[in-house]
Amino acid sequence: MDQFDYIIVGAGSAGCVLANRLTEDPNNTVLLVEAGGKDRNPLFSIPLLAGVAYWNKRSNWNYMTTPQVHLDGRQIKWPRGKILGGSSTINGMMYMRGNAADYDKWCQTGLTGWAYDDVLPYFRRSECAPERVDDFFHGNDGPLRVKKASGKNPLYADFLASGAAWGAQPNDDFNGAVQEGLGFYDFNTREGRRESSATAFLRPALTRRNLRVMTKTKVNLVRIKDDRATGLSLRRAGQNIEVGARREVILSAGVINSPQLLMLSGIGAGAELTKHGIEVIKDIPNVGRNLQDHLGVYLTYSCRDPVSLYRLFRPDRAAIAFARAYLFGTGPASAVPLEAGGFLKTRKDLDIPDIHITFVPGLNLETSRQGQGQHGYLINFYPLRPESRGSITLASSDPDAAPLIDPNYLSAEADRRCMRDGTRLARQIGETVPLVQRKAKDISPNLDDLANDSSIDAWVQAGANTIFHPVGTCRMGADILSVVDAELKVRGIKALRVVDASIMPSIVGGNTSAPTMMIAEKAADMILGRAALKKAAAI
Repeated sequence: MDQFDYIIVGAGSAGCVLANRLTEDPNNTVLLVEAGGKDRNPLFSIPLLAGVAYWNKRSNWNYMTTPQVHLDGRQIKWPRGKILGGSSTINGMMYMRGNAADYDKWCQTGLTGWAYDDVLPYFRRSECAPERVDDFFHGNDGPLRVKKASGKNPLYADFLASGAAWGAQPNDDFNGAVQEGLGFYDFNTREGRRESSATAFLRPALTRRNLRVMTKTKVNLVRIKDDRATGLSLRRAGQNIEVGARREVILSAGVINSPQLLMLSGIGAGAELTKHGIEVIKDIPNVGRNLQDHLGVYLTYSCRDPVSLYRLFRPDRAAIAFARAYLFGTGPASAVPLEAGGFLKTRKDLDIPDIHITFVPGLNLETSRQGQGQHGYLINFYPLRPESRGSITLASSDPDAAPLIDPNYLSAEADRRCMRDGTRLARQIGETVPLVQRKAKDISPNLDDLANDSSIDAWVQAGANTIFHPVGTCRMGADILSVVDAELKVRGIKALRVVDASIMPSIVGGNTSAPTMMIAEKAADMILGRAALKKAAAI
């Protein structure tokens, strides 16, 4: 049996960071196990094709939720990356940290070391933002390239002008001192191409002799002896393999697969495990619980002027745009079509924004897949801090069987209220000059959909969809009911940690890719026994 100091399960946003940081010391041997393949498809590198990449079946777990009671019984597709880089290889590349208050809230629950002042130095350590030199909130020497959007399409300027006329303040940096306002986003792109955790962290480490990467390798379960993780049972090319960990096993398999692996290994709600014939090693009822996700809606409009992304649908223009992006990192296909937006309050009495709003100078992906057919644009928003909580549970003891995913969307009245308020707010911006002057007609919602609370609820339930930000299923906490403690150690099991978005006790107000990489940066110091970086306030 091959032995390593550390075994990391999952080469996603967190796993690639850990593989890099743990192998900086040549004395540490590390195995990185990934169920998917290599990230060599050139289409993944083109930012404009991010939406297409998200649905590529070869790089995807292709999960589906259970029927959602508050979404008209619909099952929602939940793409998750199954490839080096994980979901950071197929996502929209938006670099967003969330609100400082999100992390302070974690610390206030007893999680010492997780306040915003504690985590900001780890965001900065990862980051290379050459446009923000000598900025307190940003780093310039990290592996992860961050670039601000240029927003060349004229519809972006119209949206921002309408937002300003509505009352929104301009914001030049959503990852800086203030999150509220509208402006252009930062993205993980390098020279016009995608920057993922694989390109930023893993590729530079692949030449190290103390790192071994196994792709297309499925983990059956974590081997546990005397309440200590000792290694993994794997399956590769039809063969069962055993690998051992001298120091630690680290689960970075994501919000779905990390709790699934814990449960398959005998760690979870005892009654549920027994039902599936799994020996109970440690009864931790909250494994797989506390599932949270951002749920959004799209207000779509047809456009009077031929300035939207639809102009690229002509085959010759598309070919030229994609060739320029792939070969030179330039042109319209080198930009993610989500460049402008921001964070707003639906009620004046709120301390921090409660919705994230984004403008796209084209119609949404679902429309595009059905044949976009016309010039148009959309306004998307989602509530930032949903109160609804769902779960990941086993469907079977078979490692190849997908677990049951129930986000329990819109089960909380507060979430339904925020959806109504956000819909009205987004609609107001859409009906404000100069953006409204671009409108040919409403596509969705129409006036009947906006007549009252009930009609808005019905419109939301019929069309709302995931924003692809699931978190929380291996909750970190200071309480004994949490799955992992403040050092991300699984309670009651030695040498086993979870390091990914599943440890978030509550969802952050924004995209989750950058926060997941931050978690891995901080965890690396914990695993290696290094002192935490100095608090930002003390620097």
